[in-house]
Amino acid sequence: MFGICNLAIVPVRAEASDRSEIVTQLLFGEHIEILERKNQWARIRIQFDDYEGWVDSKQYQEITKEQFDLLSKEAIILNADLIDYITAPNNLLLPIPLGASLSFLNNNEINTANFDFEGTKISGIKPKSALIKTAFMYLNAPYLWGGKTPFGIDCSGFTQMVYKLNGYKIHRDASQQALEGDPLSFIEECEPGDLAFFDNEEGNITHVGIIMDNNYIIHASGKVRIDRLDHTGIYNPELNKHTHKLRVIKKII
Repeated sequence: MFGICNLAIVPVRAEASDRSEIVTQLLFGEHIEILERKNQWARIRIQFDDYEGWVDSKQYQEITKEQFDLLSKEAIILNADLIDYITAPNNLLLPIPLGASLSFLNNNEINTANFDFEGTKISGIKPKSALIKTAFMYLNAPYLWGGKTPFGIDCSGFTQMVYKLNGYKIHRDASQQALEGDPLSFIEECEPGDLAFFDNEEGNITHVGIIMDNNYIIHASGKVRIDRLDHTGIYNPELNKHTHKLRVIKKII
């Protein structure tokens, strides 16, 4: 069984319960494989990053395997504005966030509800230099565990979405992203757009941010913010202390 997200933002939970933590989100137009059903819940796998979790069965639209396969072959096309509107049947306007998927609009076999979109789209691979410009679109977005939008986002959701909007696919969680790319030995070797990873007292990767010029980093901590980066980690000038301990810097692209 397969489906497509037909709502703006849908929570994906760790367990089949409204009280369970949100581990990620489905954005409009993302397509999924349905792995299991339990009452009103479905355990899904998101096609883009293979991330799994539980969603309310009322919060997606079922599609056929043929439609799923067609959509998986389509070029990724995303909404490029912080928020825009897609025209649904009966001329109803549905708000969609930055990064919502519009790939299905190009195929009448998938776009059976005749959705229409007249806003700004983004697709294709952009130069690495474009990553920081995209990251600034999320500046001051509030931190939200499992979030993927400018209305609430976590550290790895932020890095994944910035990369996705520029045509690059990376995993969902910081610990997964830390396994990608090539490590750099020194901060001086890094370029804007490289990822810095940070660990906790147990040595587990728990945080990630995007490196900028001149030893600055943009990351989601309380909100998407810009702080200093040195060999120790992230220095927050407002708190006058280091908040995250640097583990490794990776060149992903």
